[in-house]
Amino acid sequence: LLGQGITKESVELLDETPAIISSAAAILRLWDDLGSAEDENQDGHDGSYIRCYLNDHQGCSIEDAKEITTNLIAEEWKRLNKELVSPNPFPVAFTNASLNLARMVPLMYSYDQNQRLPSLEEYMRSMLYETESV
Repeated sequence: LLGQGITKESVELLDETPAIISSAAAILRLWDDLGSAEDENQDGHDGSYIRCYLNDHQGCSIEDAKEITTNLIAEEWKRLNKELVSPNPFPVAFTNASLNLARMVPLMYSYDQNQRLPSLEEYMRSMLYETESV
């Protein structure tokens, strides 16, 4: 819990895997599944949601499976946002960390064919080299 405001109640809640954790984790996993199996040359042996969906729904296209996955990500965002605006026993730092993890995911998985992160490079260049005119 990032070392802040740990209570017996919040530790016990972790045993139940609350939505503030599971939604952020699902967003991370589903984004990974959108493209990493092909990029990592795992030949479908990675347990990805997309591969499982295609196996369970014979005749479904990969594009349809990716659209389903994108919709699942949107649903997890709704769950996470609901948790973030509802009262919860977790410290603010922990709540913010869950949100920031989920926010970071699209950037983490926006790599190109060369396994580079052009979006991250652009953000870093902007932060380090470009000044804002006042």
